[in-house]
Amino acid sequence: MTGLLTVVGLGPGNPRFLTPSASEALASATDIVGYGPYVDRVPERPGLRRHASDNRVELDRARFSLDLAAKGARVAVVSGGDPGVFAMAAAVFEAVDNGDPAWRSLDIRVEPGITAMLAAAARVGAPLGGDFCAMSLSDNLKQWEVVEARLRAAVAADFVVALYNPISSARPWQLGAAFKIVAETRGPGTPVILARAVGRPDEGIRILPLAEVETAMADMSTIVIIGATTTRLIERPDGEESYVYTPRFYGMRP
Repeated sequence: MTGLLTVVGLGPGNPRFLTPSASEALASATDIVGYGPYVDRVPERPGLRRHASDNRVELDRARFSLDLAAKGARVAVVSGGDPGVFAMAAAVFEAVDNGDPAWRSLDIRVEPGITAMLAAAARVGAPLGGDFCAMSLSDNLKQWEVVEARLRAAVAADFVVALYNPISSARPWQLGAAFKIVAETRGPGTPVILARAVGRPDEGIRILPLAEVETAMADMSTIVIIGATTTRLIERPDGEESYVYTPRFYGMRP
């Protein structure tokens, strides 16, 4: 097959965070496929075909992209952040795994991007400096009981926890339930970072103790990072926002 399918991470939103390699993949593509707002982030140019779709049709989008590539197109499937973190790369390979055997002969590549938790962490210091984990609070593709069990295990293991897909109009209660689970083990002063739209004009960063966090402070453009017991704040003068970091050592100093 002569086509090419590249799953491209667009990063958190600011074009400065797009890698040169991802830019090259977009520049050489004949077709852009993705969720509408992500497709809109790719500049138009002559000869570029754009295929936007809804956010909840990932497998259909993946199959469509594979069909295009099988017909000889150079397809770029775009995702925000990193395409391998709760995004389109897994959907593409799931479609290959369960679809047309001919798709396995395609040239399929993944171009990484800066995922939301890394962009958010960089804004406030180094909250992911120690052991951490990332979870999606969405129960669209897994039962809430699974989400709850994994969150309890992560909190019990004293990981810093980054929560993707924290809340939406269709899932208004999960984030509040997650905060209650965390509060069973973590103290009320545990630092919580709510980072919205990092790198975009409407960016907003808040650092609050667990006891003061409210679910209304987050939306689907927000990444929530919950500190471990070792996570620390460094107060700064003149009312500037504190730095947040998690030491690399645990239980003993180097």
